[in-house]
Amino acid sequence: MKTDHILIIRFSAMGDVAMTVPVVYSLAMQYPHLRITVLSKPFARAFYEDLAPNVGFMEASTDEMGNIKGLNELYRRLTAKKFTAIADFHDVLRSKYLRLRFNVDQFRVEHIDKHRKGKRMLVSQQAKQLVQQPTSFQNYADVLARLGYHVTLNFKSLFGPEGGDLSQLSTAIGTKEADTQWIGIAPFAAHRGKVYPMAHMRRVIELLTQGHAARRLFLFGGGSEERAMLDDIHSANPQCVNASAMLNGLSQELILMSHLDVMLSMDSANMHLASLVGTPVVSVWGATHPYAGFMGWNQSADSAVQVDLPCRPCSIYGNRPCLRGDYACMNNIRPEDIVRKIEAVMG
Repeated sequence: MKTDHILIIRFSAMGDVAMTVPVVYSLAMQYPHLRITVLSKPFARAFYEDLAPNVGFMEASTDEMGNIKGLNELYRRLTAKKFTAIADFHDVLRSKYLRLRFNVDQFRVEHIDKHRKGKRMLVSQQAKQLVQQPTSFQNYADVLARLGYHVTLNFKSLFGPEGGDLSQLSTAIGTKEADTQWIGIAPFAAHRGKVYPMAHMRRVIELLTQGHAARRLFLFGGGSEERAMLDDIHSANPQCVNASAMLNGLSQELILMSHLDVMLSMDSANMHLASLVGTPVVSVWGATHPYAGFMGWNQSADSAVQVDLPCRPCSIYGNRPCLRGDYACMNNIRPEDIVRKIEAVMG
């Protein structure tokens, strides 16, 4: 009897791919005899290589995704795996082309419904409707359901209750003592409308460390300019550590995040990474809004920091210029309000 083998396609940015993990894990646990292969960008291997015994991973190279010739070569690689069902979690030109090939060859194929109409109404400036849209997790699960795989989402963490193995990290990270609090801060995002002003963030850091000598603040940011800014913060406050400069890749970032008491993040990939290791997140929202369906896995809406403005949200992804020109959605958030949320999460 032929074993069912499902292909799940999701390229895109790290945060979007991270949001597939709770759904793929739940599928793997509830259908242990189902073979699952996830097709994504190379960075995503860290999410899946130890997720479950019946989950495998395939990399799609830049060359394969760059043109029709590359996609045809990728399709030939995929058909050799003898899939019985195809789940397109992305629905973009590249995945649509692969879907077309699979459909022509009479595979069972389903794709995501991104609820674009509801999201357009969410960001409309004339007829705005502040209505919670289905989350990405639910949208992914709905694709599986249409293929006959109904799942109950029950994912908790990539690690056990003890967290990841800190001994794999730089000795500069050290071990976490019982009387210390570890706080992660990820102050960056891809678009200005999702970034809290750095001057305000410095005030947040000042408030978090004043009178709390046992606190360590781990700063996350990947680009060269970002790391330089984090180094500058560290030089001004020795309780801050430029964690990204000490860590070697995504797997190590996840290990450290699993030991944080709380993560402060924008609407960015770091919110989703911390969510995958069971760490509570205080998230800051400006041009975007949790109603678009991109809140981190199992994160509380009460831990989201945002201000009410008639123009918010103005963008689903935060990539539109500010309609007012002053980015009040971020500038009007008081550092004290963020710190109050963090203190509440840590009890």
